[in-house]
Amino acid sequence: MHTRTLGQGLQVSAIGLGCMGMSMGYGPNPGDRDDMIGVIRHSVDEAGITFFDTAEVYGPYVNEELVGEALEPVRDQVVIATKFGWNIVEGKMAGTNSRPEQIKRVADASLKRLRTDVIDLFYQHRVDPDVPIEDVAGTVAELVAQGKVRYFGLSEAGADTIRRAHAVFPVTAVQSEYSLWTRDPEPEVLPACAELGIGFVPFSPLGKGFLTGTVAASTEFGAGDIRTTLPRFTAENIGANQALVNQVRTLADAKGATPGQVALAWLLAKAPWIVSIPGTRRRDRVDENAGATAVALSADEVADLDALASRVGVQGDRYTPAMMAMVGL
Repeated sequence: MHTRTLGQGLQVSAIGLGCMGMSMGYGPNPGDRDDMIGVIRHSVDEAGITFFDTAEVYGPYVNEELVGEALEPVRDQVVIATKFGWNIVEGKMAGTNSRPEQIKRVADASLKRLRTDVIDLFYQHRVDPDVPIEDVAGTVAELVAQGKVRYFGLSEAGADTIRRAHAVFPVTAVQSEYSLWTRDPEPEVLPACAELGIGFVPFSPLGKGFLTGTVAASTEFGAGDIRTTLPRFTAENIGANQALVNQVRTLADAKGATPGQVALAWLLAKAPWIVSIPGTRRRDRVDENAGATAVALSADEVADLDALASRVGVQGDRYTPAMMAMVGL
């Protein structure tokens, strides 16, 4: 596993691990808590992954506790990213809250759950339309000065917000959904990151599992699986989108790789400051994802994949209308 550098010199493994699904989002876990701790430790010890992503809202709270316990023995070897920005009431998201006092409360609570004395990367999870981003950046700057946080990040923010935040305090990374079938960051966000020296961290780089080639129109998602609520994952749209993953599979077969590895390799080839965080609950998938760093794509192959979504077409929005309204502010 080689390393990559995000903004302000933050070095992380070229492939990270998104930990949300270990606690929520994709139905009941196939294993218990100890199994998930084992997967996280395997990621460090066997796959060389050093970049782990969590958030207070995942669970809520229990995912940070899981990550904290799993990484405590290797804390000096890893980078932990977590997030603030939601108003959590009785265990559920109740809108955004990035008021300065709330950010500080979340930081202190996250530090305890993560069993650490500093948060490596602290993202605003979603832009709060009621709090100027300058106030958010200034508050995180205070936490950095106090030694509670090392670096500041934004999630699903628009280019203008990124620029305004960066003018107050350097943004180290912007996290947004980005993959072969979700290309929203390309017109404005990626150019802004390139200009300002900010790293970019794609979440759902495997299209919430679709780009692995393991999801079909006949797939039945379990109770609590977020994909049951997303337009792109209706049986009709999955069937229509199958042409895209079939094209990826053809290239993967030619390279002796998996479709998921090709999808991750494409992201690695886009820019040296892009680090994706595929999520999984299985050790074999951790190893498969890490193996994407050994899949070399030619310039022609990257260009062909660049044009794939527009050539084949993608059916269905990635989020519900209410969720889409919170993106790109």
